[in-house]
Amino acid sequence: MLTIKCGKCKTKLFKYRKIGKGKVLKCHKNRIKKSYKIEKVGEEYGCPCGNVIGVDEDGAIKMNDQGFIYTGTKE
Repeated sequence: MLTIKCGKCKTKLFKYRKIGKGKVLKCHKNRIKKSYKIEKVGEEYGCPCGNVIGVDEDGAIKMNDQGFIYTGTKE
């Protein structure tokens, strides 16, 4: 389980169940287990501070490498 945080202000955004090794390139919406403060504006997902963490794709969020950090373990 990973905790995705804003890369700018370090606010918790959501908990995500990552399957497999490797980078977090996309977050599938059905694997988001708990949402904290993530906001959707148009096609973009971001933090209340204005930092964009990803763009909406069909069934997933395509993540912006520079926009987020994470803590936790990958399965």
